[in-house]
Amino acid sequence: MHSEAWKYAADGKDQALIFEEYSSREFLVLYEDNTTPDSYHCRKRSIAGIKKRSVPIGVDWRQHGIINGECMDLLCPGFHHVDSSSSSLRFPVQYLERLEIENILIYSENVSALVRHQVVFETLALPKYSTFMIPPTTNDSALSMDSVSDQDTDIISPSKLQREPVYPNVSSTPDETILEATPCFSSDVRPDLSPKPASDDDNFYVRNYRDDWGITLPRITISAFTETGQAEESIQVPKQRRYTGRRPVIPSSLADAPCASLGVQGVLDRLNVTLGTSHTLDTPSVLPLLKECIEKDFDFGTVYGHLREVWNTHRGRNMQDELRRREEEDRELRRRALAGNMIVNPNLDPRRVWDLYSNRVVPYWAVEKLTRPISHAWVDEKDRVNVLTPINGKEWPVPIPKDANLNLIRIEMLNFGQEYMWLDVICLRQKGGLREDLRVEEWKLDVPTIGWIYQRYLVVVIYLSGFGRPFSLKEGDLDSNQCWFRRAWTVQEVGFEERIIAGDTLDGPMHEKPIDSNGHYETAVLTRFHKQLETLHRQQDIFSVLTAMQNRVSTNPVDKVAGLAIPMDPTVLPTYYESRSLEDAWTALINTTHGWDRGLFLFQYPGVGLGCKKWRPTWDQVMSEPLPAFIKYFGSVEYDDESDEDWVDVFCIEKGILRGLDVASTDKGIDRWGELVVKDAAGTTHALKIRVAHQFPIPEDVYTLIYGQRFTFSAHTRRDPKNWAVGRRMPEQKFQKVSVFVMDWEELKRLHGLRGVVVKSRNILV
Repeated sequence: MHSEAWKYAADGKDQALIFEEYSSREFLVLYEDNTTPDSYHCRKRSIAGIKKRSVPIGVDWRQHGIINGECMDLLCPGFHHVDSSSSSLRFPVQYLERLEIENILIYSENVSALVRHQVVFETLALPKYSTFMIPPTTNDSALSMDSVSDQDTDIISPSKLQREPVYPNVSSTPDETILEATPCFSSDVRPDLSPKPASDDDNFYVRNYRDDWGITLPRITISAFTETGQAEESIQVPKQRRYTGRRPVIPSSLADAPCASLGVQGVLDRLNVTLGTSHTLDTPSVLPLLKECIEKDFDFGTVYGHLREVWNTHRGRNMQDELRRREEEDRELRRRALAGNMIVNPNLDPRRVWDLYSNRVVPYWAVEKLTRPISHAWVDEKDRVNVLTPINGKEWPVPIPKDANLNLIRIEMLNFGQEYMWLDVICLRQKGGLREDLRVEEWKLDVPTIGWIYQRYLVVVIYLSGFGRPFSLKEGDLDSNQCWFRRAWTVQEVGFEERIIAGDTLDGPMHEKPIDSNGHYETAVLTRFHKQLETLHRQQDIFSVLTAMQNRVSTNPVDKVAGLAIPMDPTVLPTYYESRSLEDAWTALINTTHGWDRGLFLFQYPGVGLGCKKWRPTWDQVMSEPLPAFIKYFGSVEYDDESDEDWVDVFCIEKGILRGLDVASTDKGIDRWGELVVKDAAGTTHALKIRVAHQFPIPEDVYTLIYGQRFTFSAHTRRDPKNWAVGRRMPEQKFQKVSVFVMDWEELKRLHGLRGVVVKSRNILV
């Protein structure tokens, strides 16, 4: 090889470097843009007479196209615009055909970039295109081929021109630099040739790469056919057929590639190509980080999922240290969240999330970003299958409907604009895995805090007919135990800001229109469904949540209690035990519920508890009795864990006679009126009007009465009715509840004016 063969014009006006023997050929030449580091223009050139055009940074090359069939300009910042598909380029094959180009030449002053780009082009394996890698030399600083070889790279020179395709080298050892590598993207990822802009241009990566780093990500397509082998037209759910967009999504074929086969350099090259970066093995922590991934036998998807969030944001810094710091902080956070049998920090982020871009389940600490939860109806056991999938590292079998496919669900979620999802079957360790002991320990913390994921992120994606299945509706579906509206876990999964109904089809129930102004649809089941969907509870008060749970079912009965944990707004949570009895689980939950919610049972629930506590109902009672509609909070009931006592510090009438409420009314919805008779400090008797809205009789007798709010009567005070609890005074200042009544504001004001009737006292509830 003669050095003069590598001469070029230093002024940059003509950087096409061609041997004289190739002077009649035309090349697609990539050359570095001297004004923008690590950016490249791509042009069709020949030795003689090149038309010159300038394309400003950030301008889409499609707007310029081909000029007179002779010149095409492409802007390739960081060169990530080249999509390494076996059938297409970022500047697609069709355009190369129109240019009648059979050779691709790359020019770069950066040898590592040169090697990286060589990998990109060689993995294209295009049958009629040859790649020339051209390192420049100057009189002052000559870069010989020997110096390139010293870096263990196999640069292809014009003298080694190959007309045959370059095939993957699958026999490379982990330490070899792979130049003939497994394709970075297979044919299932291809560019979208449509001129319309991608629908996800406002995505974090699209926006930040463009605005912060000057990188415009390519448009990528993955489809049902390339991911699963199913014809797109056979997929009932349109959003599961294909995804096209500019987010850095990789196909499953690349995600499944073992890093040990790719080698350190191969993994680095693919990360750079996917994210448009130019990291080298000299970039801080890259080499030890990638070696560690290979030692752990990760596949590329796992590496990509773990590293993507720090790959650009921590460029120039130690990514390995950052990830270790995050992991340790997460471990410590979860350790501190547990105190014996209590979860003292219920507001935990999920332990794992499904990264749609890498198609891998990764620890939350690796991403620390907004996660959208998926809610779904469980299909009958006979319609489910347990699958081992690389998505969760095959750590446990994933139960999914027999006619569902995780890769199709991924496509649908990408079309919903999502990046990270939380899905119980792949993010929450399931039964049947190798580490059953670990599942039991994780569930103690993870199961009670599931609801926080749905509550915090507000927007929920819902599969109403089973995970990944098309949404359909027929007679009997809404009464089935598998119906989404009847599953216990979905009480906390309703979505308090927005619901996205997944599995939607063009002719599905979501597209039916009412036939009249009263909201009736063509069939009774459609009318009922839309009414249920529209009236789905969003209130978080304790009575609404319990009422919503009453007609629900769960495989494990205790899950009905666990499904109420977050909706009942606890300050701390009991840990989860599958074998715990329903009443024990309910008691543990009530003991950790916020005092003001517990106060609703004392001051608004009209009945008496049938268990060990009389002031609040048992689990059987709240699941079988009609519960009152929430009015307002009337006072707080505190709990002492050491003494196992519930108590209130409230206003109290030690002795009062209740009259007129001893007969239950037969007319539901009609208030019953009675009176409260008290004596003031002077011994004068006073009768105050009271009423009840419930059907429980209160026998005429002398009672102790407690009131949980302050007496305020300013001009700004709300003049709404006030609830009182009726009970009997027991020894040691204990209070045994009998029922409740309501006193209107005017009567309350009268009572407040009576001296010596109302006193403040601490009462222990029995």
